[in-house]
Amino acid sequence: MNLAYIPSPSTGVIELGPIPLRGYAFCIIIGVFVAVWFGNKRWVARGGAAGTVADIAVWAVPFGLVGGRLYHVITDYQLYFSDGENWVDAFKIWQGGLGIWGAVALGAVGAWIGCRRRGIPLPAWADALAPGIAFAQAIGRWGNWFNQELYGKETDLPWAVKISEGANRVAGTYHPTFLYESLWCVGVALLVIWADRRFKLGHGRAFALYVAAYCAGRGWIEYLRVDEAHHVLGLRLNVWTAIVVFVLAVVYMIVSAKLRPGREEIVEPAAVEAPKDEAADADGKDGKDGTASGGSTDATDPKGSTDSTDAEGSTDTEDTKTSVPDAAGAGAKEPGDGAGATPQKAEKS
Repeated sequence: MNLAYIPSPSTGVIELGPIPLRGYAFCIIIGVFVAVWFGNKRWVARGGAAGTVADIAVWAVPFGLVGGRLYHVITDYQLYFSDGENWVDAFKIWQGGLGIWGAVALGAVGAWIGCRRRGIPLPAWADALAPGIAFAQAIGRWGNWFNQELYGKETDLPWAVKISEGANRVAGTYHPTFLYESLWCVGVALLVIWADRRFKLGHGRAFALYVAAYCAGRGWIEYLRVDEAHHVLGLRLNVWTAIVVFVLAVVYMIVSAKLRPGREEIVEPAAVEAPKDEAADADGKDGKDGTASGGSTDATDPKGSTDSTDAEGSTDTEDTKTSVPDAAGAGAKEPGDGAGATPQKAEKS
């Protein structure tokens, strides 16, 4: 008999009048909010605009939920389409059953649509969100605790989880694989944060690191689980999936580093152009204000206006006065000159 263990909740639902509050759903929702919040902080730090991560998440999250549920239903079809089962239960997502592989795959499609609408690169957005997704998984796994599901083999370890008698489960103490995966995901998030700061990962490599690190943990955790699953060559289907996805993620990191080393300098062009446009508008406004100010000074400065006019006027007058005596003098000295004779005749007449 175990003297120490992790107790399971007696129920995963709290009835608030006609509204059922489900622990599984709360864990998923809280995880999504944490992922978006943390992803937004990383996105802004890389030069993106605040709110962009949330705008794209509006596309990614619904796609991810559908993808996660589809993967679960397809790979565990016997739970819904075998004799005696009700296929309508396939739509009851609140009862548990989301496959992370399908959630990430189809969620990426939704994110791609959102990124195209905003004109930003999907890899950069995925890099910003990667550790947030790992944190979200760490939180979401506690939904399995509320539902008393996805536990491992029997054990008498002091951190074993106590499972009560229920449909498709036998009372006892088991490895809390949901807890193992939750802690592993926290470690993955911290690894991605550290590696991104240390190596300046870009072009989707931070996201690929998250995928590879998660798969490495999912492989051995999946091996401990005892829930029903399809087997291929003696291994659970999810173990094979983890192996394949791990290899693909590592290959992507290597190839991407060779083809596109470094990190994107600009992740959201609109966020860079906006301050420039504001600065240009401000300069234009200042220029107009300066012109208006200068013009009013010239117009309203009597002294400046008088000086200018006097200077020009005096110059013209002196030039005129100088030219008149010169002409008269020339006529007096040279009587035979026509220019001088004409004035003399005019004076006589």
